[in-house]
Amino acid sequence: MSNEAVIAQRSPYATEVETGKTYHWCACGRSKNQPFCDGSHQGTGFEPVAFTADKTGTVYLCGCKRAANRPYCDGTHEKL
Repeated sequence: MSNEAVIAQRSPYATEVETGKTYHWCACGRSKNQPFCDGSHQGTGFEPVAFTADKTGTVYLCGCKRAANRPYCDGTHEKL
């Protein structure tokens, strides 16, 4: 098994979140429920990244799985 995440897509996921709600971002890139975890990381050494929304609205979650500011997109996909 590779120690590098699968690139789910080379652009961010524009995602609606709600204040105070906790989400689990897929870090492995294997989830069928992108950008969220569906348990596909089992046995890969990857774990989802939990985050709680500080306000209701749109956030841009990393699709390439290589952002330094996980789970948020930081433009890393433009260099792949």
